[in-house]
Amino acid sequence: MKTSTLILRGVNKPIKDKSWSLSESTFVGRDKTLKIFIDDNSVSRKHAEITLTIDGWMVCDLDSTNGTFINGKKLSGKSYSILSNDIVQFGEIGLVVESIHDLPPTKSKEEAVTDDFNIESVYSSNWDEALQSIGVLGNRTPKAGENFFALLRAGHYLANVDQQDQLLKNILADTVAVLDAQRGAIALVSPSTNKLELKAIDTGIETNAKTTNLRIPYSATIAQRCMAKGESILYKNSEDSKNIDGPIGSISEGVMESIICVVLRTPRKQLGILHLDRGPWQPNFTKDDLKLADALAAHVSSGIECAMLIDKQRTLFLNTITILAQAVELRDLYTGGHTHRVTSIAMLLAKEAKIDADEIEKIRTGTPLHDIGKIGIDDAILRKPSKLTLEESEIMKQHTTKGAAIITLVPDLIEIIPIVRSHHERWDGKGYPDGLKGEANPRIARVVAIADAMDAMVSDRPYRKGLSLEKAYEEILKGKGTQFDPTLVDVFLQMRHLLANYPKIPEA
Repeated sequence: MKTSTLILRGVNKPIKDKSWSLSESTFVGRDKTLKIFIDDNSVSRKHAEITLTIDGWMVCDLDSTNGTFINGKKLSGKSYSILSNDIVQFGEIGLVVESIHDLPPTKSKEEAVTDDFNIESVYSSNWDEALQSIGVLGNRTPKAGENFFALLRAGHYLANVDQQDQLLKNILADTVAVLDAQRGAIALVSPSTNKLELKAIDTGIETNAKTTNLRIPYSATIAQRCMAKGESILYKNSEDSKNIDGPIGSISEGVMESIICVVLRTPRKQLGILHLDRGPWQPNFTKDDLKLADALAAHVSSGIECAMLIDKQRTLFLNTITILAQAVELRDLYTGGHTHRVTSIAMLLAKEAKIDADEIEKIRTGTPLHDIGKIGIDDAILRKPSKLTLEESEIMKQHTTKGAAIITLVPDLIEIIPIVRSHHERWDGKGYPDGLKGEANPRIARVVAIADAMDAMVSDRPYRKGLSLEKAYEEILKGKGTQFDPTLVDVFLQMRHLLANYPKIPEA
């Protein structure tokens, strides 16, 4: 049988933004006993049925008074397929198909017998029950306060969500320590493939070299079952079940003796799995360990979902910035690829100089926009095929202040204004537009200044041929302490091997 999770979200009152996660067939209507209860007079008591078939999710109108619609088309008596982003309307009430997660087929009863004998315990609770259980864990006798310590630490991470990768690493490190696991892994469902993708791994105690030989640091079979059935699993290895993982071999190689795999989920949807294991030299996990892991998973899942949304928003934001940068390059016939190369060089330099993560993120965001002000420069100057006159050069210099004025209109970009405005300032204070000297010019702008100058020197223009790499390095060295930050110049010259295949630049 096909296994799938359907996420529906209300789009208008009285169910606006309310969500349902379905893994089996259900009815929709104004009857309060139904899974999808819609309290609206345009909806019949048993209005329609949503079913999961071998061909996917279907909806069928049940002779309702006001009809059922998909994307505005009224349905007749038969079943119709529903897909992601469809709008399904019951009477006057619409629900959007937010996502469909297809999972591996569940096994027949006969197959399940051979699969289940090594599952010591399964645990299924809704989100609220899992949170409540963190303080009541049966006969478990943990180290003093360890479960509450884990909860508080997880809460701290959630209150400081920034980068998804770091959030997952922090959560995993604490969970591995609290539950004395040899290793932990977090895998999340990819929005593009609907498959589990490894996002974080943490090794606790390192007493067996075999742990480093794993190709996938979690049992794919158990993880898939965990997601398909929506159950958290406690697994105990046995001699009769060494081949459960097939080609992955993580269990059959004897590396994992006891496993906990819990569902990361919110009231809205399943996000992925948290996988913990112990080796043969450790005591097996207990049912109370399973409940604690499940409770922690429920507690941190909202933060993980939030971080996933932040990452998605950041990606969209960076894509928008890239489009804006490309709009500038389309106007300037002679700088094709300049923005991408300057950004790549600046990122390499920033990381080689061990600049802190906050500044690196500003460089990542701001460098693509360093020439955004050229949008305000007349085409006759911007596209001039010959060298600019002194007067034209002064007008061209205005791209720094024009760019800063544009960025000021976007509050989220305020922190990258120094890159846009000040990447033509000089270490000796003879640059423009403000004549900033030394460290008065922010370091993020000083990094971009070197990257921008490097690419400008080696790029061909109609009125001159670009310099060779070696000659460009010589010019950068000549500018040490006058045009450029001397410390950054030293770092830049030490990383020349990274630019050996210029203009092809490795990703930082």
